Amino acid sequence: MLRRLLIAGLALSPATLAFHWLAPAHQTVVFVLAAVALVPLAWLIGEATEHAADHTGPGIGGFLNATFGNAPELIIALIALNRGLDDVVRGSLVGSVVGNLLLVLGFSLIAGKDAELDRVSTAVSLGLVGVALALFVGPSIAGWHGDPNRHSLAVWALPVAVVLLALYLVVTWRSLRRHRELHAGEDDALAGWTLSTSLGVLAAATVGTALVAEVLVGSLQSFAARLGLSDFFVAAVIVAIVGNAAEHGGAVVVAHRGKVKLAVEIALSSAAQVAVFLIPAVVIASFAIHAMPLSFRPVELAALGGALAAAAVALVAGRSSRSRGVLLVVAYAVIVVAFLAAGDR
Repeated sequence: MLRRLLIAGLALSPATLAFHWLAPAHQTVVFVLAAVALVPLAWLIGEATEHAADHTGPGIGGFLNATFGNAPELIIALIALNRGLDDVVRGSLVGSVVGNLLLVLGFSLIAGKDAELDRVSTAVSLGLVGVALALFVGPSIAGWHGDPNRHSLAVWALPVAVVLLALYLVVTWRSLRRHRELHAGEDDALAGWTLSTSLGVLAAATVGTALVAEVLVGSLQSFAARLGLSDFFVAAVIVAIVGNAAEHGGAVVVAHRGKVKLAVEIALSSAAQVAVFLIPAVVIASFAIHAMPLSFRPVELAALGGALAAAAVALVAGRSSRSRGVLLVVAYAVIVVAFLAAGDR
């Protein structure tokens, strides 16, 4: 029954786009429609990822989901940059990393059963986030005095972005080679979708997610204004959750089906990709629009550090645990309150 509802819900995507163009004045309705439309799209990405992982293994499966799932975030960031909303971009990207480390990972652990995890992959993903956080500190502190969006800080951000991108490429290549070796002797003749079908559905669902997410973000500020929320809170919480809808749904779905290792890979791979690939990519791309510095606010750096520490403690034993998942979700709620209290600059 639920599966049929989700399949039927895919029709909400074109309906949302049509309503957006035909009734642009009704931004609240557009926002609600877009938010609901993202749910079946997230489910579809989870389905396709699970079938792809049957052929590639959980490591590459998590990498594929994170890659496709982060496409809407890149589009959202570039749109916001084009509108001069640098703080919104930074807030949404930080909120994305925090959301994956706490909210997505937490709900995945809650939805699944206790299981062994891949300690090497876990350590690599958390390590990448840690390196990114360390490199963000310098330009961020410099941005706490004077104009945080001044060009000199953007110039400082460029080599940081290049280093992080290079690190991402090296680590990703090594990780994929490791997973190929681990699954070299396994039989790929499995029931279900073929690998090409899985990847095709992933691509199509990602395009749909990107289009719907763009519509939702376009109506976010009008919707948030009715609730009296700050732009920073909207970016760091609402936009981040919307941009991560694919990971939220996909990770929880596969965890509920007993593939906790894959769910953890999805959450951690996505967090690492945002930190060492998406953020640097946005910085480099920003020079074609207007240069964006990496001047994160103190509350953003504190949230990143706290989320990284909490995720490391939750996974240090190398096994999943529902109780630790609950603690991660509680930690996310605390950070949401901190974001709410921080307001705009």
